[in-house]
Amino acid sequence: MKTLEGRVAVVTGASSGIGLAVAAEFARQGMSVVIASQNAERLAKAEEQISSMGAPVLAVPTDVEDRGAVERLASATLDRFGAVHVLVNNAGVYAPGYAWEISDDDWEWVVGVNLWGTVYGIKAFMPHLLAQEEAHVVNVASAGGLMTAPCHGPYAATKHAIVGLSKGLRAEFAIKQARVGITLVCPGGVATNITSQMQTTGPGGRPREGPALAPEVQALWDGIDGAVDAGISPDAVGPMVSEAILADRFWVLPNAECFFDVFDREMSDLKAGA
Repeated sequence: MKTLEGRVAVVTGASSGIGLAVAAEFARQGMSVVIASQNAERLAKAEEQISSMGAPVLAVPTDVEDRGAVERLASATLDRFGAVHVLVNNAGVYAPGYAWEISDDDWEWVVGVNLWGTVYGIKAFMPHLLAQEEAHVVNVASAGGLMTAPCHGPYAATKHAIVGLSKGLRAEFAIKQARVGITLVCPGGVATNITSQMQTTGPGGRPREGPALAPEVQALWDGIDGAVDAGISPDAVGPMVSEAILADRFWVLPNAECFFDVFDREMSDLKAGA
């Protein structure tokens, strides 16, 4: 895309963290912004923040694992702004533990949000993106989608899937000669609230207590938790995404080397204790 000014962007998972930072960056670039999140209370606060920047903004509470809700998000966007030029599929959740011990409800929830939420976004918005002179899709995966991530089975599986889906979309856009670019974001150590998520939400958005983890799983998780807390600010990611869109760049890896290093250290410790 040659410019973001005057264009319309939709960002899911935009009530906090990377999603909110990206939406705020779009507002600074002169875009109209549609923000979506399952948490209506946090979404309202995010709407106030972006509105205070002087940007046209629409907040649409959306559970992305509900296809109908994502289609309603697309309709609300078109009704308010008449077009959409950038789609950011950012909503994501996780459930830690041994893959065979994680409940079916948690598996279905993580797959529903992370993978199906992205698929539903593509299906709902692509006809409108293809209608533009130029447009762009941003899929947010994870460093965990590029490397082994033990005790994060549903999360790792879905983030690997997003990487594969995004590579496939890039090829499909080329085959179709579509005027649509695509960027794949794989964050590493970024200080978001995702590590406290188990205490604040779960399947259906219902708050719950975190599951009891085996000691070795808890130790691994504590290392990852520390890397997240010590990571770069989400605000640093917003400009990375806008620059990638304008440069039509596929890969964006914000601070990913941080997680690669942590993973190597944790695996070394596990082997040493074997």
